[in-house]
Amino acid sequence: MKKRFIQLTAAVLTATISAACLAGCGSTGSTQTESVDLNSMSLEEITAKAKEEGEVNSVGMPDDWANWDDTWSGIYDTYGLKHTDVDLSSAEELAMFEAEKNNATKDIGDVGETYGAVAEEKGLTLKYKTSYWDEIPDWAKDDDGDWVVAYYGTMALMTNKRLVPDAPTSFQDLLDGDYVVSIGDVAKSTRAQYAVLAAAYAMGGDESNIQPGLDFFRQLAEQGRLDKGEFNFSRIEKGEIGVAIIWDFVGIGYREQIKENNPDADFEMCIPSDCSVQSGYTTIINAYTKRPYAAALTREYILSDEGQLNLAKGYAKTVRDIDLPAELEEKMIPDNQYNNVKMVEDQEAWEETVAELPSLWNEEVMAYAK
Repeated sequence: MKKRFIQLTAAVLTATISAACLAGCGSTGSTQTESVDLNSMSLEEITAKAKEEGEVNSVGMPDDWANWDDTWSGIYDTYGLKHTDVDLSSAEELAMFEAEKNNATKDIGDVGETYGAVAEEKGLTLKYKTSYWDEIPDWAKDDDGDWVVAYYGTMALMTNKRLVPDAPTSFQDLLDGDYVVSIGDVAKSTRAQYAVLAAAYAMGGDESNIQPGLDFFRQLAEQGRLDKGEFNFSRIEKGEIGVAIIWDFVGIGYREQIKENNPDADFEMCIPSDCSVQSGYTTIINAYTKRPYAAALTREYILSDEGQLNLAKGYAKTVRDIDLPAELEEKMIPDNQYNNVKMVEDQEAWEETVAELPSLWNEEVMAYAK
């Protein structure tokens, strides 16, 4: 499972990248791809050169996350590109790009939406818009193609109905219940931090006013209803977690996997009706890549109908509007549950909040946990 459970603050991220560079930079200065202008090339030209390169190596895009496995198989079957991946968190991906520089081993990465702009600012990205540019909403892309969101998730509630027969459908329901709620480690987990933000939205706050979210979880902690254990698939499958706050596509994937192993399992997924938050994952092409055309062709495939369908088979919401097979549509959370979902509008405010959130969580929530 993809290591998306480490979100570093801006200061820590900078320190991580700097330390990595001191430890492993093979060279400094200009990138090997400065003369490569992918946006000026035809898809036919990119495809021909990608086939000559013969492979694409990714980071943070493992087979078992958002069904990347089918994408890599499709890229190999269609273009003959071989593939390898190393699973790292978003911050670690940027650190690797920076540290290796002109000794780059990775060509393309998949990072949380906020990290796309960070990568661009640090000069770690190569521009490529793809032929699907006009079908991608403005919020999901950089002007020149330094980063492009391919799919996104929304904070959802996953309920084990064997433990909690009356499944909650809102954050208010969580407060009114008598069961334990699992969120995970807010100091390290991107998902957990967005869960706090979703609760803040539901309780009248926002990315610059996280206090309502902290107050929400403090109430659960004071009641002894905040799970202090590790947040993982194994505990959910074993029935150790009654209600989990989780990305929708991850939760649906967990549910389907558990049902394969135990047909009697009964899990319900829903988007909180009082409010939730969505966030995307974006591809970044390494500015130092030795295989720029293979990386560009990979982004092209990811945003194609086939690539978007592969991500949808991993239960992610695709950035392009594509038709889904009926059997897949039935497994997804109904679209009408997404009517009260927000995106982070002030990224700078959210980054500042994330920087303070670990200490605030410990002081204002975990200090009250029973």
